[in-house]
Amino acid sequence: MNKRTFLVGVAAFAVVALAILLTALFSRPANFRGTLYGEPFPLAPEISLTDASGNPFRLNDNRGKITLVFFGYTFCPDVCPTTLAELKLAVDQLNVADASRVQVVFISVDPERDTIEGVQKYVERFNPDFIGLSGTQAELEPIWSGFGVYREIVDGTSATNYIINHTARVTLIDQNGNMRLTYGFQTPPADIAHDIELLLSQ
Repeated sequence: MNKRTFLVGVAAFAVVALAILLTALFSRPANFRGTLYGEPFPLAPEISLTDASGNPFRLNDNRGKITLVFFGYTFCPDVCPTTLAELKLAVDQLNVADASRVQVVFISVDPERDTIEGVQKYVERFNPDFIGLSGTQAELEPIWSGFGVYREIVDGTSATNYIINHTARVTLIDQNGNMRLTYGFQTPPADIAHDIELLLSQ
């Protein structure tokens, strides 16, 4: 083998190696920080309630947006206000265009005390664009069940003074209406913002 043939072979090998490397780098799955649902991603259960303005709210109407759903109650002493504050910080880290494509929805697990108007006023303390929803027990139970929400009333000092133990996870529903990611309590807002930006860039 002469020197020229050897150099051509080395150059060809280098080109092929570079192509393989670039393919591997750019074809890797996105590095999400939340907990991914398994593929195929499940379609999110429908949410059909009435908002504080008396208008129907349907999750399907949010197609094209990312929806962050959290279940809680306005009398919650710690988990709910902390999570809503973290969701506010996550949305605040997005640019204006991306933030306009994200909707946070807070759904009550306490229909006995949480009126629709009361829940909406509660979430607006964190961000005026957040949507708060409530309803009757009969309306909410299928939604809790569909999202796998655990809910347990703990006896209090009176009939209206009690605590509710409940699932404290945020569910991210993608632009196609699929349950894509979940986040545990006290997930850093930067992690949620990171995943939203990844999804919006796809």
